[in-house]
Amino acid sequence: MSDILHHEHHNERPSHRPDWLWHLGVAGFVAVWWVVYHQLIPFSEWITSLVPVERHSHTGEAIAFFFYDVPKVMMLLTLIVFAMGVVRSFFSPEKTRALLSGKREGVGNVLSAGLGVLTPFCSCSAVPLFIGFVSAGVPLGVTFSFLIAAPMVNEVALVLLFGLVGWQVALTYLAFGLGIAIVAGFIIGKLKLEGWLQDWVREIHSGAGGAELIEGERLTMVDRYKLGIEAVKEIFGKVWIWIILGIAMGALIHGYVPEDLMVRIMGAEAWWSVPAAVVMGIPMYTNAAGVIPIVEALLGKGAALGTVLAFMMSVIALSLPEMIILKQVLTLRLIAVFIGVVGSGILAVGFLFNLIF
Repeated sequence: MSDILHHEHHNERPSHRPDWLWHLGVAGFVAVWWVVYHQLIPFSEWITSLVPVERHSHTGEAIAFFFYDVPKVMMLLTLIVFAMGVVRSFFSPEKTRALLSGKREGVGNVLSAGLGVLTPFCSCSAVPLFIGFVSAGVPLGVTFSFLIAAPMVNEVALVLLFGLVGWQVALTYLAFGLGIAIVAGFIIGKLKLEGWLQDWVREIHSGAGGAELIEGERLTMVDRYKLGIEAVKEIFGKVWIWIILGIAMGALIHGYVPEDLMVRIMGAEAWWSVPAAVVMGIPMYTNAAGVIPIVEALLGKGAALGTVLAFMMSVIALSLPEMIILKQVLTLRLIAVFIGVVGSGILAVGFLFNLIF
């Protein structure tokens, strides 16, 4: 990427656009992005109102979900990848790996899991930041700690759980969720599976960009903006169609959740109820706030707490739409490792909660 910028810098006519105009343009873009992002719910409701279906029917719920989640994830992808492209221009891959690898990798797992708790993303919304981390050369295990923690443990889930089942369960859930994110990310990092990234991601991860100097010339801020724009074009062009397909599948599942069947299975006092709940949760897709009403309904009908929490974790941390989007970044082998490690942690949480509470 730096070669492209160098070529442009020396072989094209210099741009007459002043630097202040670039700064103003970027600031204006962020301001517009912020305003539009906070209008996505009214937008999705307006679009749904134009369709001749009952708003609270299965079809209405699916349509509203799709027209909210698609622009949300697309906007997050654009902003985060642009920002990470700019940030990456300050750090060579060697610097980044030196900061977050080796003996500091465990600290990196803790920090990225903590960042995940503070970001109220669903699994698909966390993917853009995951891609940004990987493209910036952050170790794979550290990025996985974020990818696991962001949807599974966030302030929305904790507040709703606190109101539903009390602070003891909410804090225990926080501890177990963070533990899974940190340990799973650490294990994946130790397995050294960077070779199982998709080829185009591996090329970025290995250090195609991010040099601060171009043959002795320091990059200007405008140069960094251009690198951010190039990163958006490169990554967005490869994953946008899969994001739409993944969310479309998630919307259909969201609108047609077989709640009665889930209650019958999770209400059964059998050892297999926890793994069955996890298997049932994986094909579904919602965020922490969306799954809490289902959790409340299941608990109200007598389902075991650990079984319900295992179901909740699998829905928001191992959703099928998320896997469809991740397939554009990870190979199937790496996705299988991710599902295996996280799934094992979720099963452990389910069984332990059933024993404790």
